[in-house]
Amino acid sequence: MKKYDPINPKAPQFLHGGDYNPDQWLNMPSIIDEDMRLIKLANCNAMSIGIFSWTTLEPEEGKFNFEWLDDIMDKLHKNDAFAVLATPTGARPAWMSQKYPEVLRVAPNRIRNLHGRRHNHCYTSPVYREKAKVINTKLAERYKSHPALLIWHISNEYGGECHCDLCQNAFIEWLREKYNHDLDALNKAWWTKFWSHTYTAWDQIESPAPHGELYVHGLNLDWKRFVTHQTIDFMKNELEPLKRITPGIPATTNFMGTYKGLNYFKFAPYLDVISWDSYPQWHVDKKEYLLGSDIAFVHDLNRSLKGGKPFMLMESTPSMTNWQKIAKLKRPGMHILSSLQAVAHGSDTVQYFQWRKSRGSSEKFHGAVVDHCGHENTRVFNEVSKLGEILKQLRPVIGSTVDAEVAIIYDWENAWAIDDMQGLRKEGRDYEATCKMHYKAFWDLSIPVDIVDMESDISKYKLVIAPMLYMIRGGIDKKIESFAKNGGTFVATYWSGIVDENDLCFLGGFPGPLRNVLGIWSEEIDSLHNSETTGIQMIEGNPLGIESDFEACQLCDLIHSESASILAQYKDDFYKCRPALTVNAFGKGKAYYIAFRSKMDFLTRFYTTIAGSLKIKKAIDVELPLGISAQVRTDGIKEYVFIMNFTNEIQEINIGKKEYYDFITRSTINNKLSLESFGVAVLEKTTNP
Repeated sequence: MKKYDPINPKAPQFLHGGDYNPDQWLNMPSIIDEDMRLIKLANCNAMSIGIFSWTTLEPEEGKFNFEWLDDIMDKLHKNDAFAVLATPTGARPAWMSQKYPEVLRVAPNRIRNLHGRRHNHCYTSPVYREKAKVINTKLAERYKSHPALLIWHISNEYGGECHCDLCQNAFIEWLREKYNHDLDALNKAWWTKFWSHTYTAWDQIESPAPHGELYVHGLNLDWKRFVTHQTIDFMKNELEPLKRITPGIPATTNFMGTYKGLNYFKFAPYLDVISWDSYPQWHVDKKEYLLGSDIAFVHDLNRSLKGGKPFMLMESTPSMTNWQKIAKLKRPGMHILSSLQAVAHGSDTVQYFQWRKSRGSSEKFHGAVVDHCGHENTRVFNEVSKLGEILKQLRPVIGSTVDAEVAIIYDWENAWAIDDMQGLRKEGRDYEATCKMHYKAFWDLSIPVDIVDMESDISKYKLVIAPMLYMIRGGIDKKIESFAKNGGTFVATYWSGIVDENDLCFLGGFPGPLRNVLGIWSEEIDSLHNSETTGIQMIEGNPLGIESDFEACQLCDLIHSESASILAQYKDDFYKCRPALTVNAFGKGKAYYIAFRSKMDFLTRFYTTIAGSLKIKKAIDVELPLGISAQVRTDGIKEYVFIMNFTNEIQEINIGKKEYYDFITRSTINNKLSLESFGVAVLEKTTNP
């Protein structure tokens, strides 16, 4: 197992800090001086600066003011802190919108936006691209040798789309290239003969619009692909001067979890490190351990985007948000727990929005390290400082990763297609939620998981799971066959193998190209009302050894076994006795098909059995109480086991006779581990190299 270098070798420690906006306080220099004192007290060492500073950097077109930023960079360096220096393109100056209205976005209704908000800019606009390149070039040239410069933070939370004429023309050119200038090929891929939607000239094509075309699924899918392409192309324009002038400085841009607007797997090759902004709604609707599993899924997704390389937790809140439905404070211990959860799943940073609460505007009540009171004598500040001390103690963990034997396929394009289709259910298709349910079975078992897409290599895993693999693209069908032939275990579910990469249904029977490996034919699928369930009965003496009955809800696939063995069948309705769970021997491996949407009890029993039979390794080989999660990072020699209590109760855990060193308490632990409510232990054990 590979150990990675630190994000930037000149800072071989956990980065701890936050979004710092000194340009809001330039008329109060005493506050900036106080910030430097507080940064040390909070045990912070990396501040994200310049994220929305374009107007302060360039108050008039072509007139630049970097002196204030020089001062901040110098002060950070003198106080043993680094700068995660941002390009300011997430929000443009008013002078630019006024002089060059083409930089403002056009909404799907074809009305151009007014100046305001963030990310209200056209990614195609030559003016905006040129202005971005100019400011980025000046930043790189000015700070290329500054000792505080650690990482480039490219823009902020890319998102949204533009429907202006420039983007329409760029979309058509993108389509021409994709379809080799063959309009007939596009019409076939989009199935445009339906409703007489055939295009006879390229310039007839328009992006989806609420008052125009919305129901050509191939068009909708290609538009989303284009938006990802065009956003990446804009990002590459931003990166060009930075990489040319400062080739040794890593670059990142902060993602937003499973944000549907962009396919993050496509961004990963152009970034040196992945970062994301995590804002769970703790203490609100879900029990903490249920939400903890959902957030763990996204942490693992971000680690997997670059094949296991540690990522950055770029934004989180040390207390509460201001934009969620309920602005609930984190209970004591939850900030440290949720931060170390990110570390447990592969983050080498813990960073916040924001360092100091803004005095005005939309996020003045968003959580921060420094409150409006302006001093360190607060509960939140003390918890942040305590976390900083813990991160110092965890320095040996830097660069280690997670060695997963299980992968779950979560694919952005599959999500787009499922959301866009007209069928099954208008609500409750729940692709992402379904993936997270399958993931939770392993989270409960303390088994590490990678989250991959259809273009990823799956050959190294013991177990690959593809919930609702509606779309088959990227050669995933061939990869799955090869995986199973070579001894892998594959699990698919209902509503798999339905359409190709153009969202065209396969002919000849579902699950299309997966039919051979799964050994079944899906004839129909029944959608149940939310109040309905149907029984599932395991076949007596089935090889899984599971004897319980279960319930199916929402979706029931009516399948025929062709070469697969039947493990369970439906108990009710007209499909009573039809197969509900099958397994097909394929080469040296096997492929399971779950024909029904289940509740968590079935997935827990099923995956516990599968994981046991495959001898899939756990983070720690002990039984843990409900709500306790264990995750493990390794450098190939040492293992670092994070045991996390996502309950509001003290938990006593039997960890066996082996002795562990706890980094947090700096003590040796054996037999019993006691965790406070929302408590964490980080244990080290040595394995054979």
